[in-house]
Amino acid sequence: MHESQPHQQQPAAPGPIPVHGAPPGFAALPAPARWHYKPRRALWDNKAVRAGTLILLLALCGLLILALVREQTGTQGFLVGLGLAVLPVPLLIAAFRWMDRVEPKPWKDLIFSFAWGACAATLLALIANSYATEWIMNTVDVAPREDAGTFGATFVAPVVEESAKAAALLLLFLFRRRDFNGIVDGVVVAGITATGFAFTENILYLGNAYASDQSFGASGFSTTAATFFVRVLMSPFAHPLFTSMTGLGFGIAAALPTRRRLLRTAVPVAGLLTAMVLHGVWNGSASLPGLGFLAVYALFMLPVFGTLTWLTIWSRQTELRTIRAHLPEYQAAGWLTPPEPLALSSMRARGIARDLAKRTGGPTAARAVAEYISLATSLAFLRQRAYAGRIAPDFTAREQELLHHLWQRKDVAQPALERASMSVARPVMGPQGGYGVPGPYPQTTPGAGWQPPGPYGLPTPPPQGPGLYR
Repeated sequence: MHESQPHQQQPAAPGPIPVHGAPPGFAALPAPARWHYKPRRALWDNKAVRAGTLILLLALCGLLILALVREQTGTQGFLVGLGLAVLPVPLLIAAFRWMDRVEPKPWKDLIFSFAWGACAATLLALIANSYATEWIMNTVDVAPREDAGTFGATFVAPVVEESAKAAALLLLFLFRRRDFNGIVDGVVVAGITATGFAFTENILYLGNAYASDQSFGASGFSTTAATFFVRVLMSPFAHPLFTSMTGLGFGIAAALPTRRRLLRTAVPVAGLLTAMVLHGVWNGSASLPGLGFLAVYALFMLPVFGTLTWLTIWSRQTELRTIRAHLPEYQAAGWLTPPEPLALSSMRARGIARDLAKRTGGPTAARAVAEYISLATSLAFLRQRAYAGRIAPDFTAREQELLHHLWQRKDVAQPALERASMSVARPVMGPQGGYGVPGPYPQTTPGAGWQPPGPYGLPTPPPQGPGLYR
């Protein structure tokens, strides 16, 4: 399921949300414990059809790229390259998952991103770069063969490779909008995609370096060691850094109101062009004499990397502030207990709540708390998007679903979160009763076409006695 696309007509305002009460409840819940909102879809919008098609295409691309790399490097070179190229992958993925801890992306999105970068994008880039380099050497008046290779690496490869990687972000931006909300999402998806791309590319470079050492009888593994140092130890973040510029553009576009169509198109294009320029500068620096490469690395690439890291961490803190700003509305309506907005907006309190639940109820309870945290976070971002003018036609149904599943897990999650909130701040009674969240609660100006139905646009919470939602 994904949010509607920008070209779909937005409703003037969502209807009032049904009250969660005792049986018979409302007709949308024939099986309360496992209910999920599922709108009607055309054949291509069917999740199984899309997933099967993507898996088939990625598998074919993987087989083709495997055959091409093995043909160029040989079996021994391929195995050596594979063993060395896989070393930085877990560290890079762990770093991007750390960035994404506030509202973690579904693993299926990240697996798709990595597979696209490692298989589809690499295959497209390998084929296109080969044809482009051959065309340059046969058509353009470039005398030395080395100059043709440098020209292709500096001006052709960045365009081809960054466009191929950007296709993964475009697909997720269009078809998985629910999971694509801002800068952090764009950077994480871009980084995972580029990590997959760099993984396959490193197999090729390291495998060729090993084959070169074997062919020319080099003492030891001089070429392989040099390639490993430059590509794996010195610059494992290079490809993720380039593509993160594209992800930054898509993330900014995702945060813009849907009515800003021109800007939502221009910003990702600007991000893609920036990624191409950075990539071209990096590739071109390899041909500079003397210490030119190290100068570009120290004076250009490292500052850009540091700035992007700071921006991502700042955006993550902004996500936590968004949770703290919007969940008090649900607390005021009775869906959450007073300490929960504070606990849910603290990464430390979240971890403490999961640990408390695990000690008292085992892994099942810890999983219920983790799911509760994820649902509450999605609820806060859903309302934030509505206030920002990005309300979807299925807003009401989506909110019903999230509230329903919160209610299913509240008996386990709420006590753990209440206790965890006391470890991050002293409880302070605010004017509206919010512990640790001093009132009055902020009244955000709604976006175009949004008018909350009633106070906060929220229903009365369900009764405390036994019933359909216990």
